[in-house]
Amino acid sequence: MAEHPEVSEPEDARAARASVSAVAAEHPAVSHNVAVTGGAASLTQPDAGAAEQVRHHHRERAVVGDRWIARVLRVGAVVSGGMFVLSLGLEAMPQSERVHVAIDLLRKGAASLLLVTPVARLAVAGTLLGLRGEWRYMAMAAGVLGLLAVAVGAGIQA
Repeated sequence: MAEHPEVSEPEDARAARASVSAVAAEHPAVSHNVAVTGGAASLTQPDAGAAEQVRHHHRERAVVGDRWIARVLRVGAVVSGGMFVLSLGLEAMPQSERVHVAIDLLRKGAASLLLVTPVARLAVAGTLLGLRGEWRYMAMAAGVLGLLAVAVGAGIQA
């Protein structure tokens, strides 16, 4: 229209284009799905940007899951290491029965925590996979946890 100043645009077409522009300015994601032809707004097929947004969303969820798994492993390692260091510090104290018991409990607790941390990671991973809808992998994680429970149960009874 700017090329031909003698042709004027109808008032309702100008208003429709202005409202579409206002919505697109307010919500940038909308501008990918709206095309203006002849002054009227019509919806078009979603473009590659929408598919990229979906892939980006799935990638973000995977990253969040990886962060939870890393957090579980980090907390287990740091707490266990802290318990070992504390038990070493207790050895510098005057030796008594209470100190020996505390050292023994701290070391056994730290070793147990080191063993339980990967199991907790498996439980978190299975839960996150289930939340993402990956039922096959969630079932595999649950099966491994079940086998571990059976093995521990059989070991305790033996």
